[in-house]
Amino acid sequence: MLSYRHAFHAGNHADVLKHFVEVELLRYLGQKDKPYWYVDTHAGAGCYSLEEGYATKNAEFESGIARLWQRDDLPEPLAGYVEVVRRLNPDGRLRLYPGSPLVASEVMPAGDKLRLFELHPTDSQILQNNFANAGRRVQVQAANGFEGIKAILPPPPRRALVLIDPPYEDKRDYQHVVTALKEGLKRFATGTYAVWYPCLQRQEATELPQQLKKLPVKSWLNVTLSVQSPSKDGFGMHGSGMFILNPPWTLHATLQQVMPYLVEVLGLDKGAGFTLEQHEN
Repeated sequence: MLSYRHAFHAGNHADVLKHFVEVELLRYLGQKDKPYWYVDTHAGAGCYSLEEGYATKNAEFESGIARLWQRDDLPEPLAGYVEVVRRLNPDGRLRLYPGSPLVASEVMPAGDKLRLFELHPTDSQILQNNFANAGRRVQVQAANGFEGIKAILPPPPRRALVLIDPPYEDKRDYQHVVTALKEGLKRFATGTYAVWYPCLQRQEATELPQQLKKLPVKSWLNVTLSVQSPSKDGFGMHGSGMFILNPPWTLHATLQQVMPYLVEVLGLDKGAGFTLEQHEN
């Protein structure tokens, strides 16, 4: 299914959680003076206008990144993520929002490589255009990322962050995520894998984290951010989660510091909250 366009949701609460965690993971990998790769299975268009087009339809960014934009009390780790967005908006006005690939490009050392997959033909072309001057550092493939990562794992430097964030419009995506991780871990057991998923009142969404906890890894971390109570009619996304396989040991403490703040600032009703759990085998 290719109807999904992330621009509708750019900069919303789910993007805030996803990209904040992404920044933390990349910066941890960057602490060592050794190269690493960033692999994105569903990379989107790379950058989104918040002033025109799809993003203005529901203006979801107004209850996401916009609520952080003028704050002067951001926890230090969260301020680092907001600074990445500010670099795209140097005049201080929130006009553009970076997708996951652009976030990675901003945070990663100049010599480290990005491998990006995007199946939607329009978004794939926009993504190509956004990285037209990146040279060999960035490769964009108009392909299914679930299949595409098989050919590039393990990456040559044997260090990588693999971000898996399908739209889940097709409910088969939930099983595709599990399958892709099982196969990825066989090829590259020491990699850091980050899975974004929606918090929905549907069986597939509630079962996914439980399935991920059963994967054969040394450690995992699961964090969710809910901004409102689940709807009475059972529809709609009330929050989202990030499930990390082989997370940095520092991430749990960072999230303990930041998640209460995000609940306070992004929460829409008394149902707002977060969960945070980790496990080491």
